[in-house]
Amino acid sequence: MTYDCIVIGGGPAGLFAAYNAAINRNSVLLLEKNDRCGKKLDITGKGRCNLTNACTREEFLNNVIANPRFLMSAISRFSSEDTVAFFESLGVATKVERGNRVFPQSDCAHDVTSALVDACKTVGVEIKQKKVTSLCVSGNAIVGVRCFNETIAAKNVILACGGASYPKTGSDGGGHRLARAVGHTITEIRPSLVPLVSPDRLCRDLMGLSLRNVGISFYGKGKKPIYEELGEMMFTHFGVTGPVILSASAHLQGSYPCEMLIDLKPALDEKTLDKRLLRDFAEIPNKALKNAFNALMPSKLIDPFIRLTGISPETKLNSLTKEQRARIVSLMKAIPVQITGTRPIDEAIVTGGGVDCREIDPKTMQSKLVSGLFFAGEVMDVDAYTGGFNLQIAFSTAFVAGSSV
Repeated sequence: MTYDCIVIGGGPAGLFAAYNAAINRNSVLLLEKNDRCGKKLDITGKGRCNLTNACTREEFLNNVIANPRFLMSAISRFSSEDTVAFFESLGVATKVERGNRVFPQSDCAHDVTSALVDACKTVGVEIKQKKVTSLCVSGNAIVGVRCFNETIAAKNVILACGGASYPKTGSDGGGHRLARAVGHTITEIRPSLVPLVSPDRLCRDLMGLSLRNVGISFYGKGKKPIYEELGEMMFTHFGVTGPVILSASAHLQGSYPCEMLIDLKPALDEKTLDKRLLRDFAEIPNKALKNAFNALMPSKLIDPFIRLTGISPETKLNSLTKEQRARIVSLMKAIPVQITGTRPIDEAIVTGGGVDCREIDPKTMQSKLVSGLFFAGEVMDVDAYTGGFNLQIAFSTAFVAGSSV
């Protein structure tokens, strides 16, 4: 038998591409090397699945890090609203949370996976657990795939097997190897949206502490500004993580080592903050410095913060000098953390780099080099910030690829 389309990869992009190919009356075979589909999808959003972001097309493209222009056609054809409508039609009710992040109401990622798998089966997609070892090409056109000693014929193939992050879920760079073997260029593979490493004692002392609504700024050699943002972060035993840190990591490639500054009070300038300290300290003049910050920062942060000021924690507030108070204000606006690099790519949420988008037609997701070869999702050099944008890239590109077969 010769299939109209073989889809390689049973993640969100692969499942949705297979569904869209099948509803166009194509015979579709989906090949997934794991024992089940959606292993990585099941753990996204800490198991809750942030499946898209309720934003406009312009806002979506502004949150794409790599090749936003390439995605303009795809997001125009299948938007965030379309994603929500599709899952609602499958019985997956959704809700919108902070930052316009869309989740299933059940807070269960597996509900999204199950809905996709069931939808594929309903429209006749055949799903098999097989690992593709090579693409079969004749005269610059796809003719099938090879799974070890077995060759399966197909008129079209959609490559949707993810990047190189979370290899235990199947995203081990296999898609890049398949694409490279038929002539495609693979851009530099790097971790994107990944925790950052710091040797500072501060991070170990504050392990597990989350800071909300703080300002984060990064500086390279010569104090050259690299990136700044407001948001939430968390200290860990190895350094820092959290939404604002993950987003920053996408901008810091090649900038290590660098310095991160944490602004605990981004809404106040130094002059205003100093006035507040004067007012607060005047109400408790005989108390020690160690008892002065309960209303200004988390209790776990107080001792390490005072240590960084170099002022004795027993110092009475009414004996603080103007210089010491200025040191406190300055530190509250810029706690320094040295950053030496990132955690490994297998801990990254998404992979930066992939199949070069210049070799793909953005209106069809078809290869410009091999007729009948299509791409969807993270296997391409496309990635975005946290917030549901990367899954939306998967759904939009999968829609285009599946519809173009």
